[in-house]
Amino acid sequence: MYSSSEEKLTYKAIFMTTATDKPVQIGELAKKLGITTRTIRYYEEIGLMGSSERQAGGARMYSRDDILRLKFILKLKELGISLKEMHELAENFDINNQNFGPLTPKLLEILDQHIGKVDQKIANLSSLRKEIVAYRTRIDDILQGRQPLVK
Repeated sequence: MYSSSEEKLTYKAIFMTTATDKPVQIGELAKKLGITTRTIRYYEEIGLMGSSERQAGGARMYSRDDILRLKFILKLKELGISLKEMHELAENFDINNQNFGPLTPKLLEILDQHIGKVDQKIANLSSLRKEIVAYRTRIDDILQGRQPLVK
């Protein structure tokens, strides 16, 4: 699929980050990303994140790849991607040895679907705005005596 001269697409290539290669504890990671430790554990429980390394005392530790994967999950969540769609992407990614290349067409398909949904929501909101403005104008006209009150 890729020639030897083509770079393998990975999270690192897609999501440049300042994360260090040193493993990070769950509390520190949660704080850096502005989420709770419970959120991270939840993503592990439902299979979006792999199992994390554990220190001797049982504290969860996250590698650079774990952090990049979590950032990707958070970005997908921010974009309105469902957990079901995230699972599809995660399975595809893991099946392909964490190569982003085969994942990209599915990701683009999901993003295109969401763009369509957003466009529809924008159209609906625009229509609602017009209705509100017309209703407000009608009420103002009634209050100003420019239009009779209909009973």
